[in-house]
Amino acid sequence: MYDIIIRGGTIVDGTGAPQRTADVAVKDGLIVEVGTVVGEAREEIDAAGLLVTPGFVDIHTHYDGQVSWDSLLEPSSAHGVTTVVVGNCGVGFAPVRPGQEKWLVQLMEGVEDIPGTALHEGIEWKWETFPEYLDAIDSRDYAVDVAAYVPHGAVRGYVMGERGARNEPATADDVAEMASIVAEARRAGAVGFSTSRTMGHRARDGEPVPGTFADMDELRAIADALVAAGGGIFEVAPEVLPSGGEQPTMGLMEELEWMGRLALETDLRVTYLLLQYATMPDTWREALDYSARILAEGGWLRPQVAARPFGMMIGWAGYHFFMKRPTYQALAAHLPFEELKRELAKPEVKAAILAEADLASDDRIQFDGLGPRLAMILDHIYVMGDDVDYEPTREMTVAAVAAAAGREPLEMAYDLLNGNDGNACLMFPTLNYVHGNHDVIHEMLTHPAAINGLSDGGAHVRMICDASIPTYLLTHWARDRVRGPRISVEEAVRLQTSATAEVIGLADRGVIAPGRRADINVIDFENLRIDFPTAVADLPAGGTRLLQSARGYIATIVNGRITRRHGVDTGERPGRLVRA
Repeated sequence: MYDIIIRGGTIVDGTGAPQRTADVAVKDGLIVEVGTVVGEAREEIDAAGLLVTPGFVDIHTHYDGQVSWDSLLEPSSAHGVTTVVVGNCGVGFAPVRPGQEKWLVQLMEGVEDIPGTALHEGIEWKWETFPEYLDAIDSRDYAVDVAAYVPHGAVRGYVMGERGARNEPATADDVAEMASIVAEARRAGAVGFSTSRTMGHRARDGEPVPGTFADMDELRAIADALVAAGGGIFEVAPEVLPSGGEQPTMGLMEELEWMGRLALETDLRVTYLLLQYATMPDTWREALDYSARILAEGGWLRPQVAARPFGMMIGWAGYHFFMKRPTYQALAAHLPFEELKRELAKPEVKAAILAEADLASDDRIQFDGLGPRLAMILDHIYVMGDDVDYEPTREMTVAAVAAAAGREPLEMAYDLLNGNDGNACLMFPTLNYVHGNHDVIHEMLTHPAAINGLSDGGAHVRMICDASIPTYLLTHWARDRVRGPRISVEEAVRLQTSATAEVIGLADRGVIAPGRRADINVIDFENLRIDFPTAVADLPAGGTRLLQSARGYIATIVNGRITRRHGVDTGERPGRLVRA
């Protein structure tokens, strides 16, 4: 008897092959038959008219701390994701010497905008070394599988202490010890190594991530140690604009030159983050072409690209235009969020806030002056509409909507934030939206050198909820887009299953085929929807984050067990640590 039979579904198998109708039989955590299945199962799912896909593999998340307190790992698990990779961008929580915990929390809080209070409260710190961190993950059960990079920032801090935290040059002994730690991590099961070289990634105190200015000798020694320990992935968050000074940074194409050499001279899979910037709107295309050339020459150099604009959601629960208004600050200081929303909806409160000047900002505090700056660019901030539109037209900017209504833009912005009972969000696309549409994103996604990534699940919890990108690939790109070309359902599935599983070397998943892991989604494609982001105060210490649910996932199966039915968690926790 089988454990599960999925009957009569439309199989989109993850390889890009044309969809077909078939049954899928599951037993002991594996897919054992695809075709016309004869026999019985403990449970049968009628999938007539539904898509049956592999579970999605998300290679770019930041659940490094969340794995310590949360077995569900939402939002990702709510969007068909069955495997996540943590430790991206050179930040994480291991290795850590006793006494360094607060520093690592402040590093993650600054880079990935995860509340430090939640991290302090939630992380159990049952480890010092990276292998011990993996063992701590391995001791828990999850709704998804978890794999991990060893992060440069933590390694540098562990070896060099305050010198590492302040980005001082590493000595030969420092480099040798870092290389040894990375090799040890790889042998213990890390899928690779990650590093950040962008000035945009800073700790809470403003210091760039340790390793930002690492020289080529340091990077190459670590890469060689990774190769000697079994190879894997070398992930880079690169700088885009060159800068001078005592600690100069390279521009993107300069960064790619050393990454290309590394890819050609080793068997490492080198991957980097790629987005479109307003200051250099076409450099992404040069990067793709360069990556394709390295691939043609036998190296493995591929950018991670995003399926929608990168930016932020603006709402009362997170960052917004009125953060520095005295009346708002006085209310927010003592009211729970539900009460705060009711107060902000009162006409007299609105009038008081709109009449006030902003308080002075402290540049030493991250994002302290963000609200007033946002209020100055209402012609670049969009109303998302009833269907959660991430590709809005210029007519949907707050400034344009206000002009059409004959109203003052900031007052209109206030009223828009009060929509949906105070849960409304506006969208500020900072990257990948220079031309006001998704055409650049389409070119990135369909380029043969690119890989789908950058959901940032678990990060920027008060700014974004891009962990819903796996669903967006299906709803927007394969079904709903009207402002340009779409991609096929088969390709939308391949991009986040076999393609991403291949990146991290997991040949056991990502395809609906006998012998593969029974990580499966059953999806009502015609009715698949992404809901608006909502603020939920469910982090440790009462911290608030944005969550975004989806409708249309009939079942998600991990390792042969059903973890979600009709979008609701079943309580099953078959997910485990994945060691490379």
